[in-house]
Parts: sequence; C-alpha cells; structure tokens
Amino acid sequence: MVVIGDNGVGKTTLIRSLLGLLPIMSGTINYADDLRIGYVPQFRNIDDEYPLSIRDFVALNLPQRPFPWITKKEHRAIERMLRLTNLTTIADRPLGLASGGEKQRAYLAQALLRNPQLLILDESTASLDNDMKYELLNVVARFQQSGLSVIFVTHDWELATEYGNRFLRLTPNGASSGPINELPKPTVEGAK
Repeated sequence: MVVIGDNGVGKTTLIRSLLGLLPIMSGTINYADDLRIGYVPQFRNIDDEYPLSIRDFVALNLPQRPFPWITKKEHRAIERMLRLTNLTTIADRPLGLASGGEKQRAYLAQALLRNPQLLILDESTASLDNDMKYELLNVVARFQQSGLSVIFVTHDWELATEYGNRFLRLTPNGASSGPINELPKPTVEGAK
C-alpha cells in the first residue's frame, strides 16, 4: 500500500496515528494486539559524533532482557539483517559517519530485525539519490515477496507506481484509494 500526497496533507499524521503516537480524532484503527510493526522514518537526528557502530545500532531493536550480552541466535539474526540490507562490509563503521543511504539501510535493518508483519516506511526515500532509493526499495520488495505487508509513504509518483500495488491518495480536499494503476499522474503543481 502506498500513501501518497503533497507535503502538508497529513501523510505523517496518519502514520503517527497508526503507530499510536498521536490520538485519533475520529474513527478507529483496528489491528491484532500482537501485530509486530517495523518503522523506518524519513529522518533521524544522528550527527557525525554518534558513537554506535551500524551493527550495534541495528542490535538496539533486540528484545529487552536482564543481561547485557546477545545470544548466538540474536547474533545470527543481526548478521542476517546486515547481509540482507547490504551493510556487512560497513557494519563496524560508526553510524554517524555513514552516508544518508547507508543510514536509511541501517534504519531498515533495525526495523526488520524483530521480524515485523507490517513495515511502515514514512518518506524514507525522500533524501536519497535515485540509486539509493531503488536499492532501499528493492530490499523491501524482497521481504514483501516473503509475506511482509508494507505501507510506503511518499510523494514520488514514479516510486509509488513501481513499488506499490494499491494507493491511498491524500489531498487537501479529501482522500481516494484504489489499485496502483488507477493512481492519477500528478500535474505540474502536484507531487513529483
């Protein structure tokens, strides 16, 4: 599912409501109590001095336990996510020194570590160059083929039509939805 629309129409507000971070003003959101959700934001404020390596950052999403070490099974899960998101060769680099695309892949690896059933990408390709956008979304597409449900928030019509199957289009005047092949192409004034 692609959530698409121009800046300011409520895409991130919708996602924050789905995640329980904002109160719902009307209506309801229903999903299973045990639904595992992974979330990749558009931006995180991680500066050059951020001390954790990419591997350690990904490991932050391990379940909380009363002991400070990771098990062999958890280590294998971390290494698998690093491999699947093409981060193995730079796993020991401090996250603060990673490029924008490398950071986004680290956020994705962290979100996928706990094997979510639903992955929410909140404009996670917005600040990436074209090659990095496609690299990130190709990784997501491989997980989708294994049954992962994805909500991809974007304002990029081309990415939406290439990677989506259904759409929810938000505008200042309301919303529309349907199969991705019915998503109207934006006008010059509209989204990219």
